[in-house]
Amino acid sequence: MRKTKGFTFQKIFPSPHKPSLTRPRPFKAYTFVPFSPLAMLDPTILTIGGIVLGIAIIERILERWGVIDLVDQFAKVMRFILPVTFYSALIYFFATFMF
Repeated sequence: MRKTKGFTFQKIFPSPHKPSLTRPRPFKAYTFVPFSPLAMLDPTILTIGGIVLGIAIIERILERWGVIDLVDQFAKVMRFILPVTFYSALIYFFATFMF
């Protein structure tokens, strides 16, 4: 008769959680999230703001010259463009600025 050899469960499936011989050193982690007004100096936002400001200045110059019909057309267009531009720039700013 043959002799049977027995295996324990720990020998077949070693435990995945072996205690480490060295203790990990504790470390301190610091997070610094800068929020600066200088972050608003993004070239894209400055370009959009410059275009809107330029159109507003052109509108005032045309008003001084007495071309009221053209100023009314500018006002109708800007009534739609200004809110769209503002909210688009705001979404762009928060999407690209890392908090």
